[in-house]
Amino acid sequence: MSSSDGIAKTPAEAPDCCGENAENSNTVEVFNRGYRLITVNEEELQRALEADLAEAGLPSPLVESHPHLFAESPVFLSRRHAARMAEIVRAVEVAVQADGYQEELSQWAPATASHDPGALGVFFGYDFHLGPEGPRLIEINTNAGGALFNTYLAHAQQACCAEIEELLVGSAEPAAAKEAFVDMFRNEWRLRAPGRDLRSVSIIDDAPLEQPMYPEFVLFQRLFERAGIEALVADPRECAVKDGALWIDGAKIDLVYNRVCDFYLESPEHEALRAAYASGAAVVTPHPRAYALYADKRNLTLLSSEERLHGFGVDESVIPTLTSGIPATERVTPDNADDLWARRRQLFFKPGTGYGSRGAYRGAKLTRRVWNTIVSGDYVAQDLVQPSEREILLDDGSVLLKVDLRCYVYAGEIQFLAARLYRGQTTNLRTPGGGFAPIFTEAD
Repeated sequence: MSSSDGIAKTPAEAPDCCGENAENSNTVEVFNRGYRLITVNEEELQRALEADLAEAGLPSPLVESHPHLFAESPVFLSRRHAARMAEIVRAVEVAVQADGYQEELSQWAPATASHDPGALGVFFGYDFHLGPEGPRLIEINTNAGGALFNTYLAHAQQACCAEIEELLVGSAEPAAAKEAFVDMFRNEWRLRAPGRDLRSVSIIDDAPLEQPMYPEFVLFQRLFERAGIEALVADPRECAVKDGALWIDGAKIDLVYNRVCDFYLESPEHEALRAAYASGAAVVTPHPRAYALYADKRNLTLLSSEERLHGFGVDESVIPTLTSGIPATERVTPDNADDLWARRRQLFFKPGTGYGSRGAYRGAKLTRRVWNTIVSGDYVAQDLVQPSEREILLDDGSVLLKVDLRCYVYAGEIQFLAARLYRGQTTNLRTPGGGFAPIFTEAD
């Protein structure tokens, strides 16, 4: 495939701006091996971020308060693998609609999650590792952070030359993605109140000023305000339900963008938020039912089991996609503890309702003390899928960073693709050269 001027359009023949020849390959993923074809225009990134953050009274440069938030290089992903991730996302969407599947969740989901508020849930994060057999879905999150940060990062990417600009394309145009995000929240409101405009939104998290992602909350506030929607950032303890509505500091709130990590809203400090969700005093999104259907880690034991999927009456056409796309997962119990311990080096262990890699362990690193905690806790054991790697060039030489691929999803459709680069056992935003990274695929 080549353009009219003879410039090659395959990665193997693409111009190499790193001084090395690309290996013969039919996929852009070869560029993950140290190529700096696309880099961050840091001045443009900081200018855009600081302009919006300063309006909200956050004058400190984000690069100083969050030095490893943004990776120095993008990740390259073939369209074939991107399409495969979309296929797995759609298959999950089909599976969770099965009555048998939903009934099974009652064995671990609390009664709160049985309430269906009508809203679908915003910013599902489908996290993948790219293994030898292609993308494997390692978990789903229902309040995945970073989507808006990633639009700013994507806007600040600069290619080394015109040939690379023609060869590679980002997952979505940043301005269009921001518009789609606002439309998503409006749709959540329309599902509850058709024909009425969304007028007010609150971005809610515990002690929001202390959260590492607080600057993103502020960016969402600005995004809503520019769309003509009143917005504020608040703590759930500021919420009050009265006269059939949710109120915060004298303002009536139509919709809550819920960022708290008490996914079932069981803590006492979330009582008002739970009441708003249960009574319909406000649209709360994402919400406990969405978490129960998609993101409880124990669900993976069902979604990866051919036998269970057949038993639930899941559409036969998507079962092979699920069982090949999701690593085999099982609950940890005293009955299977000895067998899992023997196989621990091939497994990864996660708490059923964990988040942010808290309490997650690679089996090869386990001690007996930690193992006893896992067995007595409500954990799942998942077949280990090693993450792929991205070689990046730092001042002191090249380093290999692990790659997590994230699909930001709404209503079963991918809105935006991004990656996280890191060192260590689990993802973090503390790795020099690592952090959120845009994803580029082959252009059409």
